[in-house]
Amino acid sequence: MSQDSENGLTVVVVEDNPLTCEFLVSCINAHPQLTVAASFATLASARQWFARHQSDLLLVDLGLPDGSGLTLMREVHARWPQCDMLVVSMFGDEVNVVASIEAGAVGYVHKDDEAADIAETLLAVKRGASPISPMIARHLLLRMRPTTPEPQPAAVSLSPREQEVLQHIARGLAYAEIARLQGVTVHTVQTHIKKLYGKLAVHSRSEAVFQANRLGLLNETLKR
Repeated sequence: MSQDSENGLTVVVVEDNPLTCEFLVSCINAHPQLTVAASFATLASARQWFARHQSDLLLVDLGLPDGSGLTLMREVHARWPQCDMLVVSMFGDEVNVVASIEAGAVGYVHKDDEAADIAETLLAVKRGASPISPMIARHLLLRMRPTTPEPQPAAVSLSPREQEVLQHIARGLAYAEIARLQGVTVHTVQTHIKKLYGKLAVHSRSEAVFQANRLGLLNETLKR
């Protein structure tokens, strides 16, 4: 969907999860200095819009159904260099972060960073800030620090149900939605997630996704 604005800064949101997209759009439109000019769930529709229009800010996810948000960022950066781009993603690994920065992103926010006020974050970007979620910044700093070779991670064996739950939380689905898709109760989903966290030696959704990505446990479709 799209709309035009003559006041304040315009933002384009590219996010394929309907609930997440609705939340981001409502937060942005609630700020008097910001207006959502358009929102898209696919790479193709966003590319088509930017071929004819421009915006002040782009808020983009990386894993889209028909491609990577990196493709869109490269094209927008080349065509509309004045458009500041901020990534919002479930993945905080070094490869995706560095690739996003190389594509022109000026900030990278993790979806689990609930403390972040997305509207204020976007305004900070326009003021020259380069916001990066603390967890992501920590990973990058650790990567830059000279260390001894890191030992290979131990193999982790997940049950089919735990593997399915892992894919769902990596896509940002809520517990209730996972329960509906699996035909089980929320309590059962929580039990699977507790076992999953134990096997991965983590304590949060974002840590689970990062560790699973590091161990190669996520489907290739989630790594685009």
